[in-house]
Amino acid sequence: MVGSKIKNYLIENGIKQSFVADKAGLTVSQMSAICNGDRSIDVVTYARICKALNVPFDSFLPDDEEAV
Repeated sequence: MVGSKIKNYLIENGIKQSFVADKAGLTVSQMSAICNGDRSIDVVTYARICKALNVPFDSFLPDDEEAV
């Protein structure tokens, strides 16, 4: 779910996964796996992606309705 939100954000803003991967210290394959839901994301990696995108930490977290 978080990965798909990140992926949608990247698409909507015309940002390449390779750009974010480079800024977050990830490989392109790791970034792709996160965005496609093939890899879980830990808090540290999530924080690095948010920092790379210059967005608030809670940007891609589930809303209250999604958590139910």
